[in-house]
Amino acid sequence: MHAITIPEPGGPDALVWTEVPDPVPGEGEVLVDVVSSAVNRADVLQRMGFYNPPPGASPYPGLECAGRISAVGPGVVGWAVGDEVCALLAGGGYAEKVAVPAGQLLPVPEGLDLTLAAALPEVTATVWSNVFMVAHLRPAETLLVHGGSSGIGTMAIQLAKAVGARVAVTAGGPEKLARCAELGADILIDYRNQDFVEEVGRATDGAGADVILDIMGAKYLDRNVQTLAVNGRLAIIGLQGGAVGELNLGALLNKRAAVTATSLRGRPLTEKTAIVAAVREHVWPLLADGVVKPIVDRTLSMAEAAEAHRVMESSAHIGKVLLRAPSAA
Repeated sequence: MHAITIPEPGGPDALVWTEVPDPVPGEGEVLVDVVSSAVNRADVLQRMGFYNPPPGASPYPGLECAGRISAVGPGVVGWAVGDEVCALLAGGGYAEKVAVPAGQLLPVPEGLDLTLAAALPEVTATVWSNVFMVAHLRPAETLLVHGGSSGIGTMAIQLAKAVGARVAVTAGGPEKLARCAELGADILIDYRNQDFVEEVGRATDGAGADVILDIMGAKYLDRNVQTLAVNGRLAIIGLQGGAVGELNLGALLNKRAAVTATSLRGRPLTEKTAIVAAVREHVWPLLADGVVKPIVDRTLSMAEAAEAHRVMESSAHIGKVLLRAPSAA
């Protein structure tokens, strides 16, 4: 098969589409013929040499894919050759084939094009696990989403609105904020010229945000704590603004608030299986009913992965950037 490899870490042109050995499904795994994959910030970090796959995972980038099962390994039940699926991966999505633990498979939602299904596994698993399983967002609460126009952000807006929450977002510029509004965001904050602490405070009559989904890390840590409501929950899922910051524990104590930080890629299989099962139970019906949908900015060929990474790094996209395998062209 062919896959995107990284012979040497570097810029987007470090990604090389080349022939590699076919993967073989092991115990509890299936082999998926990839139709499409999606680009995530973690892929960019891996390309630069900063985020290696966990032990035993595929060395190729790609944390999600959609395709058809072409082989079933020992011990797999409930899945068969020919099934159309999407999958959460620890790596290997930028390829023509990938071996996937059966617990990380999801059926393609009813009525959704197979190619578009690659936009779902990582964002749904990330948002559901952090906003709902960890931070326990409830109806009528306020969720602040940093990076509202990203793949994660566009899914977080939709899922929060689906459960009856109020949503505030930060994004860069009127076009991105307008798209967030179309998806249901109630409070629109342009981080380039507005202070989200002030804007959330004004919109909530000083109460603050009950849950904050943060991709920035250190840069926003102090202001996020300022923005939290009493009993608020800050869920950190990214470090785009740095990894080391100063935390005002007094402010946290006064608000009886909590800070959590999680990643998805390196979790053990049992945890990923539980998250995927929860996503299938709670999110998949919303997709089937059209209440929630994947937001895709553009689709490029797998061999154009370098260009896809340039788009990701420019932050010019809204929603997900997909890569289409040659077999789907």
